[in-house]
Amino acid sequence: MADIWSDRNRYQKWLDVELLACEAMAVRGMIPEDSLAVIRSKAAFDVARIEEIEKEVKHDVIAFLTSVAEHVGEEARYIHMGLTSSDILDTSFAVLLKEAANHLIAGVDRLLGVLKKRAFEHKGTIMIGRSHGIHAEPVTFGLKMALWYQEMARNRGRLARARETVSYGKLSGAVGTYAFVDPYVESYVCEKLGLKPAPISTQIVQRDRHAEYFSALAICASSIEKFAIEIRHLQRTEVREVEEYFSKGQKGSSAMPHKRNPVLSENLTGLARLMRSYALVAMENIPLWHERDISHSSVERVIGPDATILLDFMLGRFTGMMEELVVYPERMLKNLAMTRGLVYSQMVLLRLVEGGMSREKAYEVVQKRAMQSWQEELNFKALLLEDEDVKAVLSEKDLDDAFREDNYTTHADDIFKRVFGGTDEAKA
Repeated sequence: MADIWSDRNRYQKWLDVELLACEAMAVRGMIPEDSLAVIRSKAAFDVARIEEIEKEVKHDVIAFLTSVAEHVGEEARYIHMGLTSSDILDTSFAVLLKEAANHLIAGVDRLLGVLKKRAFEHKGTIMIGRSHGIHAEPVTFGLKMALWYQEMARNRGRLARARETVSYGKLSGAVGTYAFVDPYVESYVCEKLGLKPAPISTQIVQRDRHAEYFSALAICASSIEKFAIEIRHLQRTEVREVEEYFSKGQKGSSAMPHKRNPVLSENLTGLARLMRSYALVAMENIPLWHERDISHSSVERVIGPDATILLDFMLGRFTGMMEELVVYPERMLKNLAMTRGLVYSQMVLLRLVEGGMSREKAYEVVQKRAMQSWQEELNFKALLLEDEDVKAVLSEKDLDDAFREDNYTTHADDIFKRVFGGTDEAKA
């Protein structure tokens, strides 16, 4: 990803745009074929020379064109004819963002493969589900992974749509009127570069396109943060249902030798905050003065490479973390039993209703015994077996059946088929 944003690749994209524009102008008879041949054979640039010239002229595109002209010679007068700097900058920027998006989508695909593998590995690994941080009802760790897979599939779709939205170029001149350049030139260049010509532009391609792109990156990063926070919670000492892999020789604390901290997850949480800031400034780039000012330019010089490199890093880090994530099924079962059966309260409630008790009465009975179990640290099922209202409706066998873990995984196969078995997002 860093290579995409290197000075050499950036200037090469500028040169590609200029050369294709010359080709199009030659087709239109605006440039002699012999001159085009010279330009094609001699066009080159020197990064150090561009930097040297820019120190004097204080304009990067002029410095670039001067460097190219030094290589081409007299025929360089045809380069950049009728164009403005933003024709080159915006069109090449679209190419770079498209290349970066391709790289990011490949990273998402690798992560999807890992999440799918872990989902099927732990499809039946029972654990407690939590709402508000409190034990709710049993789920499986595989279902959690399937949920993450589905969300990353949506992120893949967002990135693909953002790639399409930003893949527009423009070569329409200083205020977008084609006053000194034929619209054919724009169409020709964009087609050769795998872009579409902006239907209408000012001096620039409108920045709502870029805001959508960086927002898609920020949403993807926020999903990774969501997953990382879950790992952090599950690795807490009091929970310890999963744990980031702790390699031989790794140290967790300079002061406390016993520490095994979720440092990768915490790192991802912090980086997601940074990524969202990039999306914010991309949105602030949308409103510009009249046909253009350059307040967006300084921002994009930072967020273009930074945001794409950062998300690429986050995807790689999270993929590796999930590949090596240590899962403790025994601890999951131990935590599931921690509340002495309280997590089966809804199942008991429904069985009482099915047995003829009103829902209001059933809720009152079950909640009463649940609160007693909480407060007195007593076994929930034992309390229900002694309750006269419950015994009037349910037998001991009925209660045993209500306290079965597999009641909560009955439709796991159905959910997996939805996620992995043919949905558009899974196919992606």
